Amino acid sequence: MEQSNRFNSENFSIKQQYLTPFERKGLQKILEQEDLPKKYRQRIQIMLLADERKTQSQICQLLNCSRVTVRHWILIAKSGEVHNWNAFPLGRPKTVNDQYRERLKELMSHTPRAFGYPFRRWTAQWLSKHLAKELGIEVGVRHINRLLKEMGLSTRLKPVEIVDSTQSCYNSNPVVISDLSEVLPPNHSL
Repeated sequence: MEQSNRFNSENFSIKQQYLTPFERKGLQKILEQEDLPKKYRQRIQIMLLADERKTQSQICQLLNCSRVTVRHWILIAKSGEVHNWNAFPLGRPKTVNDQYRERLKELMSHTPRAFGYPFRRWTAQWLSKHLAKELGIEVGVRHINRLLKEMGLSTRLKPVEIVDSTQSCYNSNPVVISDLSEVLPPNHSL
């Protein structure tokens, strides 16, 4: 008797619906939009089908999508985060935009001390940290260096040209050294 009750409770949790009637109605209304991007439509359909107790395999076949995608959106529905169906942007995020590039260029034209840092020179790591804090876009150190190179900038010190002072003197004012005894008069003593 006890086992049959346990079986029923397990069976109930497997067939449990994930969406509230309000969430279900809201998602169905969104599906009616004609200009809804295909990937957003797929996300909503996955959550609705999962709520209808379709298996991952069935949903994959119906929508022609991967198990990973189905699993992800079923977990979103299970966790009660259905309202975030469009919070995840489509495609690879474009982290670096023109605003980011302009701000990077502007930072390079000032010393880090102007922004409250104790050091004199920017490093790619500190530029990355500062821009992440300021613009909310995290970019790796290698990508910062790549962007700087594209702009003709660098965090490295420029090598200082050492000018040979003896050589430059000879080139601008040639000095001729000769025997002074021939030039001075005989009565003159040094």
